[in-house]
Amino acid sequence: MKKFILSLVFFSSFNCYSKNISQSDELYKNMNLENIINKKVFQMALNGFNKISNKKNNLLTIIDYTKPSTEKRFYVLDLDKKVLLYNTYVTHGKNSGKIMAIKFSNIINSYQSSIGFFLTNKDPYVGSNGYSLRMVGLEKGFNSNALERNIVIHGADYATPEYMNHLGFLGRSLGCPAVPTKLSKNIIDTIKDNTVLFIVGDDDKYFSSSQLIK
Repeated sequence: MKKFILSLVFFSSFNCYSKNISQSDELYKNMNLENIINKKVFQMALNGFNKISNKKNNLLTIIDYTKPSTEKRFYVLDLDKKVLLYNTYVTHGKNSGKIMAIKFSNIINSYQSSIGFFLTNKDPYVGSNGYSLRMVGLEKGFNSNALERNIVIHGADYATPEYMNHLGFLGRSLGCPAVPTKLSKNIIDTIKDNTVLFIVGDDDKYFSSSQLIK
């Protein structure tokens, strides 16, 4: 009986995993995301998205820090309409790296980017960086200090292709994912109010520890 139960648990887990892979593959194909978003990153983002119960709608934002800042690595997806709403540039923290973000932190004043899953705040606000949106970190040890660190989405002139073309790389922040100013308000108003945001970086500890990406 014990062997039967273990076999049943394994079979159920495998079926659930296979179902998730199948759903991800189908959605990835239907949304024409090939050559836009890394397929494994999309799979991890969708796995976490499906596990987060208190999200408001089917918007999913992905920030892919496995790519250099010279590439468009910020994505807003409407999973219901199967549409890529935004794909633009985004900064990383100045102590995370220059062109590539290679170090990540949850520590206050580290000036590094945080990775993992977040829920966006309901109400944008106007602060020192202009129109901004707070992010609530959902993964202890990786991004749970996001509010205390004032990690927010905001616009920045140093997050533009013009700045990048001048210096050869995108500007860096104090840890915030800043986007081009001309897009920032529209992006913030689109993803505010408990939508899921996933930030991924090349971090083995996160890949092995996070329960949301599996």
